[in-house]
Amino acid sequence: MNRQDAEKHITEYLKPIFGFALKRCKNEHDAEDLTQEIALKAFRALLVREDVRDMGKFIWTVAHNTLSNYYRDTAKSMVGVSIDEVAEWIADPCAGPDTVDNTEVLCRLRSEIAYLSRMQRKIIIAYYFDKRKQADIAAELGIPLGTVKWHLFEAKKELKKGMDTMRKASDLKFNPIKFHSVGFCGSAGTKATDDFFRSTLSQNICYSVRNTAKTVNEIADDLGVSPVYVEAEVEFLEEYGFLQMQKDKYIVNFIIGEPTAQLLTMQDRMYKRAADLFANDLYDELMESGLLDDERILCNHMLPGSTHDRPLRDKNFLLWSLIPYITAWSGEKLMDERITFDEVAVIRPDGGYNIVHADVVPDDMVLPDDYVYMKNWCGPMWNNGDHQMMWQIDSEWSDRSPITERKISEEHERTVTLFNWEKHNLLSKHDYAWLTERGYIKTHGNYDGYFTSVWQIIILKDREIRDRLIAIGERIKKKHQTDFETLKEPYVRASLNTVPSHLRKVREYELQFVFHSDGWFLLHCITALLKNGKLKEPTADQRKALTTLITPT
Repeated sequence: MNRQDAEKHITEYLKPIFGFALKRCKNEHDAEDLTQEIALKAFRALLVREDVRDMGKFIWTVAHNTLSNYYRDTAKSMVGVSIDEVAEWIADPCAGPDTVDNTEVLCRLRSEIAYLSRMQRKIIIAYYFDKRKQADIAAELGIPLGTVKWHLFEAKKELKKGMDTMRKASDLKFNPIKFHSVGFCGSAGTKATDDFFRSTLSQNICYSVRNTAKTVNEIADDLGVSPVYVEAEVEFLEEYGFLQMQKDKYIVNFIIGEPTAQLLTMQDRMYKRAADLFANDLYDELMESGLLDDERILCNHMLPGSTHDRPLRDKNFLLWSLIPYITAWSGEKLMDERITFDEVAVIRPDGGYNIVHADVVPDDMVLPDDYVYMKNWCGPMWNNGDHQMMWQIDSEWSDRSPITERKISEEHERTVTLFNWEKHNLLSKHDYAWLTERGYIKTHGNYDGYFTSVWQIIILKDREIRDRLIAIGERIKKKHQTDFETLKEPYVRASLNTVPSHLRKVREYELQFVFHSDGWFLLHCITALLKNGKLKEPTADQRKALTTLITPT
């Protein structure tokens, strides 16, 4: 590159480079020196190169490399400072010798105290900061005086070692990740999953140890924060089973997926082909079977004896529930169930018994224009009551009030109970209001001890009709079993390659449900039928009650 063009590029980046340096240097003077060094190195490199296509990427690569050298030189300047020389003035900078740059050394020394063990921190702070006698410290901590002396000796060694070490934070310090989604399979406890990953810190701690076990200090170095903060969060995550210990190190105990555009495209193509095979056959057979007119499938159900006209049977609305339900519950005999839920699920102290899965997706990921995104999806969800089950999914087409995972079971149980009570006119005005608010019923007339009401969810009256519906899905899945296995095999292989070895069994368990009670497959089946016009979008009045059934168990 000629000199004039190189100077032009460097001039354009001078201000951003200075901002970069100012955030990372201890004072403005050093930032100016670092800026000059970055600019000079970049300028010299440009003069001898003609292959720089991405100028921003080139400049920031030079900047980060130069910054690393700056940190390394700064660390070397601190080597040789005697811990014995400064230990007595940790808490009092003015007491230090004039020949030592107190501010810089003390700042580094105090940060190193955070890397000591909890007991060593307590003793160091009590002895040097609080000016406590060693005997008093021993009495307060309930340990022998000799143990206090030993900890002081060991702490000094650790501090010296830390001062001589170049602590280099990973990219997580400057570019922390954020979970794109978090979900679980199993039963929720008293805490929602979001409670455990309530902060950027907790998410990045888990991400730091997703593949390799690390100590608290190593995690802190990755994140560029004090080990004191990491220590408390790690203990919380370990207590609830999201991290597990390996000697003195921690490793994540749930899958953090990092899907690539290639893997997501492969997944999307697989589901599209499978949905085209299965969903169209299922729709056609349901329409031809005559079952959609069977009186044992209740749609817009009004209790006998009502003086109001019964609403027309809306087969499109009926299919919105039956198609995903049959898709999820059919084909169990064809599943490979070598791994059981109990083998991979985690029992949590809050009563949860589940498998958690999170995903980290790059902001700059580019996917095909026809890629099917999962929007506002939750489920399948179900809860068994007394001989009945409420089954439901939430999606971009439903319009229900947000419900936390801990409340799903309670809502399902109450809905089934109220459904049975309403048969005997046992509902209160408050019960009717609760059901109406959720769109499960529509009331008519005035309240006179009861309302005339229409249930807007789908109700299967007996097991025989439920089994006949599921049998249709069974036949179609058996018909396409070879095609499904062929589609699934390369995706399973690619998916398992992205999972660390200690969590491979968990991922194998999850993959058993592909094309069964698999939210992605249900989504693609619905999308395929909407695309070819067989399924119509629900009306605004239907969205709250959409994809909701009460079935016999």
